[in-house]
Amino acid sequence: MKKIFSLCLILLFAGGIYAQQKPQKVPPVDLKTMDGKAFNTKDIKNDGKPIVISFWATWCGPCKKELNEISENFDDWVKQTGVKLYAVSIDDSRNSSKVAPYVNGQGWDYTVLLDENSDLKRAMNVNNVPHTFVLNAAGEIVWQNNNYTEGSEAKLLEILKKVAKGEKIE
Repeated sequence: MKKIFSLCLILLFAGGIYAQQKPQKVPPVDLKTMDGKAFNTKDIKNDGKPIVISFWATWCGPCKKELNEISENFDDWVKQTGVKLYAVSIDDSRNSSKVAPYVNGQGWDYTVLLDENSDLKRAMNVNNVPHTFVLNAAGEIVWQNNNYTEGSEAKLLEILKKVAKGEKIE
């Protein structure tokens, strides 16, 4: 009986490890573009190159700081890694009208999406912003960070370079 119990525990433990290692992908959720067109997250693709999904809001100072810092060198990042960045605003329908003027004023070269009902935010377990995800060539989430400190964009670039080379992220 002890052997059966031990075997069950081992199988449960092994199953738990396997479940934790199963790659996660972005769930299919309907969002809007800044010009009001429908966009489903199943269409987030980048021809096998890295993808960044950054959740932000117009009222979030650290979010804007992070995306502005990335913007300063984004053209170089694209040349080095081929990255595509989706900036997902979690501003609700009352505040989403502030997104386009802010983004246009900053000159971001990102695809900006509106998650007015927080559907994607909930589906990806985003509790606070900024929250940044990196996806590999297969569209699997390989890294995430849910805060911003000055200089953390350098760490993000380091991760993107590894992903672009197909290296595993630890």
